[in-house]
Amino acid sequence: MSARTKARKRALDLLYAAQLRGRPALEELAEHREQQGTEGNPYTAQLVAGIADHANRIDEVISTYAEGWTLERMPAVDLNLLRLGSFEILYVEDVPDAVAISEAVKLARDLSTDDSPAFVNGVLGNLARDKAALLTEDD
Repeated sequence: MSARTKARKRALDLLYAAQLRGRPALEELAEHREQQGTEGNPYTAQLVAGIADHANRIDEVISTYAEGWTLERMPAVDLNLLRLGSFEILYVEDVPDAVAISEAVKLARDLSTDDSPAFVNGVLGNLARDKAALLTEDD
């Protein structure tokens, strides 16, 4: 398993825990670092901090592309996978869109429901297709 794959999994764990505990993801990251006594993988911190920084925009985009689903109705794992994949697609230039989608789908396959991989793939695929327009809206 690559270092970035591990970082994505750890970031997902932190985002999920933060949501369940009803606290900011950055607090969850800080507590994790304190408990581990190490900074951990820098990419994990980049993901968690980036998602926190762009949370409103990311959730807005997910709401637009997850037809028939509200954020509140989505399984927490799926929502946080979509946040992770959306952040990588929209804001991480050195990760190809196809890699971001593939990694999110693999995590969905390993950690969520039988329907989740197709759902995550569909939402992120459509988001990646419209990436240029979405980035123009951010300007």
